[in-house]
Amino acid sequence: MTAKAVPNPLAADRAEAFGLTPVSRETEERLDRFIELLLTWQKITHLISPSTIPTLWTRHVADSLQLIDLAQNARFWVDLGSGGGFPGLVIACALAETPGTQVHLVESNTKKAAFLREAARVTGAPAVVQAMRIEKYVANFSPAADVVTARELLPFKSLLDNSFSILSRGALGLFPKGQDVAAELTQAAKYWNIDYTLAPSRTDSLARIVVVRGLERRQVAE
Repeated sequence: MTAKAVPNPLAADRAEAFGLTPVSRETEERLDRFIELLLTWQKITHLISPSTIPTLWTRHVADSLQLIDLAQNARFWVDLGSGGGFPGLVIACALAETPGTQVHLVESNTKKAAFLREAARVTGAPAVVQAMRIEKYVANFSPAADVVTARELLPFKSLLDNSFSILSRGALGLFPKGQDVAAELTQAAKYWNIDYTLAPSRTDSLARIVVVRGLERRQVAE
């Protein structure tokens, strides 16, 4: 008796994700290896919210991939608070065949950093794991990055505080935000003069990607 193939419960979501953000066959294969590893580690290490697993491909993978089109010529990416690899490891997988690509994954949690190292090894992605707090990383950051990203990490004002030293060297900031983005921008504008635009999200009609092109501190009265 021939055993029936077990259907992949994420197959439909995977197909939808690649419909939203098409990639090469080679990139699909790298992302398949990454997600397989993530689901294995998820059983013992909290990498993503369990409630998002049924829509893992659209909620996390496609949401990360869409950032690449906003910085098509970027080669040096810095991802703050990489967590389970979103968006940094996904971006590294997608740009693995682009010469000169390097993605720094900044993650202070030792278990998550260990996962990211293994994911980079398994996928062959050009990712460098920086296992340290964001404050320490940016304080010692000297090269000029092309892009700095952070996803579901901090309120926007705090995010700018932490990424300023990278943005001030000319990096483009790509920061996905949810439906409260207007309130976060209003709060951040009390402390920062921000040159930004809002790009629509392909994965959430209520979300926006804040694209920061310039940033200056405001003089705040004591």
